[in-house]
Parts: sequence; C-alpha cells; structure tokens
Amino acid sequence: MMPKALLITLLLALLLPGGAHAQRMEGDRAGASGMYQAEVAVGSQAESARQSGFARALAQVLGKMSGDAGVANRPGVSRELRRAGDFVEGYDYRQDEGRSAAGSPTYTTMLVVRFREDEVNAIAGALGLPVWPEPRPKPVLWLAIDDGSGPRLVAVGQSNVARPVLDRATERGYRLGLPGGSAAEQAAVGAIWRGDTAAISRLSARYRPPMQLIGKLYRAGPGWKADWSFVDDGRVLATWSNEDAVARRVIASGADGAADALVRRYAKASTVGEPAVEHVVVTGINSSNDFVRLSSWLQSSSVVRGIRPLRATPNSLELELDLLTGLEGFRRVLDDSILVESGANIEGVTPEFHLR
Repeated sequence: MMPKALLITLLLALLLPGGAHAQRMEGDRAGASGMYQAEVAVGSQAESARQSGFARALAQVLGKMSGDAGVANRPGVSRELRRAGDFVEGYDYRQDEGRSAAGSPTYTTMLVVRFREDEVNAIAGALGLPVWPEPRPKPVLWLAIDDGSGPRLVAVGQSNVARPVLDRATERGYRLGLPGGSAAEQAAVGAIWRGDTAAISRLSARYRPPMQLIGKLYRAGPGWKADWSFVDDGRVLATWSNEDAVARRVIASGADGAADALVRRYAKASTVGEPAVEHVVVTGINSSNDFVRLSSWLQSSSVVRGIRPLRATPNSLELELDLLTGLEGFRRVLDDSILVESGANIEGVTPEFHLR
C-alpha cells in the first residue's frame, strides 16, 4: 500500500501544480479579509488598471454582502461599479510568486482594496440588494478524492489540496472548515463515496454548526468530475455536479453551490421600495449651469432609470423620475449629493428637493 505521506504529496502535485507562495512588497499589509475588503489581480500599478481593479473589487464585496455571485448584473449596480474609486478607504499591492506547470516562475500583482462600510451599505440599500446577515455559518467540508488508487479523505493536514474551495468560499463571503482526520473520519470516506449524507451528518455532530458540504472528486475521461451535496441539520438542501479538465476548478465549484444554498435559505430581501415613476419638484435652478449639474447627477445615479422634464417655473423644475427602488431608494442616495429634501414634504404631496 502506498504510504499516506507519499499519497498526499502526489495529490498536491496533481491538483495544485507549482504551489504558489506570497512575496510581499515593502510596506504591504495583510491581504483582504472582512466583508468590506477584496483583492483582485491587476496587470500593473497604473491608474487605469487600479480603477478597473476597484470596480472588480467592489463587485466582489457586493457579492459577499448579498451572496449573489452575479450581483454585477443586477439593475443599477454597473453604474456604482464605474465610480467604485469614490468609495475606497484605502488600498495596497501584493506581489504573488508562483510557478507554471512547466516549472518557470510566474508573478501576479494583487490589488487589496478596503471600502468604506457606510457607503457600501448605502449602495446595497438604495439598490434593494438582498442581504446575507452576519455572523455566517462555517460548514464542514467533507471531500474525498480518488485519483485512481482509491478514495482518500482531505482533512486539516491536507488543507492545501482543498485550498481552491476554501478560497472560493471566502470570496463568496463565508468560510469552510475541514475535519480533523481521525481514524473514524478517515474510515467514513466510503460513506462519502456512496452518498450516505446521514452517516456523514452523524459523524460531523462534534463540529458546529451542523452543516456539511460533502463532495467526491474523481477522474472523468481526460478531466475531473465532482459530485456535491450540501446538508443543513440533516436536511439535504442541494445536490449538483461539476466537470472540468482542471481539478482545481472542479474543487472550487463546491463553494459556489454551498453559497447558493445558504443564500436561498438565509438571505433576506431588502425592505427598500419597489420600482416606481414619481413626480418631484427641484428648486434652486437659477441658471443653465444648475440644470446641467442636476441633469448630470440624476443620470449618474444608480436608482434613476429615466428622467422626463414636465414643467419649468422660475427657480424650479418639475420632473418625472423612473426610480429603480422608488422614492425610498432615491432618498437613500441623497447623502453627500447635490440635492437635499425639503423639511416641509408631507405624504400625498409632490415631494420637493433643493439643489445645493
């Protein structure tokens, strides 16, 4: 029988060729952690690359907040991504060094971005994004791998093998744990292989919370295939499979399925208003420049989908606004904007806003 240590070494070489290590630049701080931080690869430290990186980082943060991997495609989000730099609290660079499959060194510049919490929350609220509340659970990952010599359990001691799924879970806004790898847990690989989720749930009772991501990875033709189940308190919430020529991508896919199942169960829709067409009056319009300023701000606002002037009077303008999340969402984007709402507004009367 192949020694366990040798098997692990071979799995590492097979699944994660050229294991990368981080090489920090002078003055660099720790990588992204927390709900309002993200890290993305950039081609250089040029301004254009940095601004593009800010947009991708904000999309990652909004994805973690909502649990929606496709959050960038939601209405209004793309406008906010274009001005992501306005919400940045700070940023750093990190240089990651690795090796290609051929063994030559590779270098990747990572942009680590920290966003201002209040402003990101305001974006999510104004756009009506779902919110996946904290604290979030840390399910146990029960992953068995068969490269042709029989299935083996990936436990804490082999965490590098599970790194793709662990990192992908972090990108989706939660964390996964690994079993300790006791003899009883190693013996449970057969239950994983035959899809006995009840047996794994019982074995996992010592861990908290009572959630398990259960997967088996095996050869499928020239590539790899993984069969996954996500279990919450003994109940199977989702099952899915993934195939790919690259094992790392198949392993990572488990985190996405688990995140989707968790979001369906625990994410809450925002209480912001529904889409609506509203009449509003804006005062303080004293020149063509004022009108241009107002028009420019409205067109840049993520909650304003359409603008139609209705009537102009001295110093004021009545408008019809097509609002993504109604007046409630519109009011949420007024902080630090060029408009302030009149304190005399009452329910049932056309609301009035003043141009600063």
